[in-house]
Amino acid sequence: MVLGSVLVLAAVVAWVVLASPLLAVRTVQVDGAVTLTADQVREAAGVAEGTPLARVDTAAAAARVAALPQVADAEVSRGWPDRVVVTLRERVAVAVVDTAGTRTLLDASGTPFGTVTGDAPAGVVPLQVADPGPDDRATRAGLAAVVSLPAVVRDQVTQVAATGSDDVTLTLADGTSVLWGSAADADRKAQVLAAVLDQLAAGTLDPAIQIDVSSPEEVVLR
Repeated sequence: MVLGSVLVLAAVVAWVVLASPLLAVRTVQVDGAVTLTADQVREAAGVAEGTPLARVDTAAAAARVAALPQVADAEVSRGWPDRVVVTLRERVAVAVVDTAGTRTLLDASGTPFGTVTGDAPAGVVPLQVADPGPDDRATRAGLAAVVSLPAVVRDQVTQVAATGSDDVTLTLADGTSVLWGSAADADRKAQVLAAVLDQLAAGTLDPAIQIDVSSPEEVVLR
């Protein structure tokens, strides 16, 4: 009798968890969406309302959301008793490249994820490379320079050009050329460049049309 009662109870619990509408999805909550809408994320996740929460394949749903070009990573979890939570981190544009007339946004890894037809978002720098992408060494070197710059300096940059991993050049709004060199010591180069620009603005250094910070301990102004 006891065993039968236990089996019946187990069956009821299994039904409640796996098939009952009592523990079914009523809400798909989206956290972290910025440029994407919550509805776009929900559609990508593909979790239907009314699905028993225990039957939701959270890994598959997360993979579908992560496949959106704008998404860097995503996680899907269950929020008992009736909620699925999608948490995502969108890619942040740091550069824009022009390829055959199409202007494509890149994140810090060099991954393309969107296009723009008007002005690029604030803080996004034009990048000139032959073959933009996350596996391109010139792209990575150029982006290393961009992301290392403090905002006050980045706002002065009108273009970053990289012909290779060791040949990055920045162009400033006033026409000054900055020889950056390789991606090595990017943070130190950024600090030195910011200090030199401050001194030039204050008039404590003679005007220059070229600043060479490729060796940050031996800066050369020409």
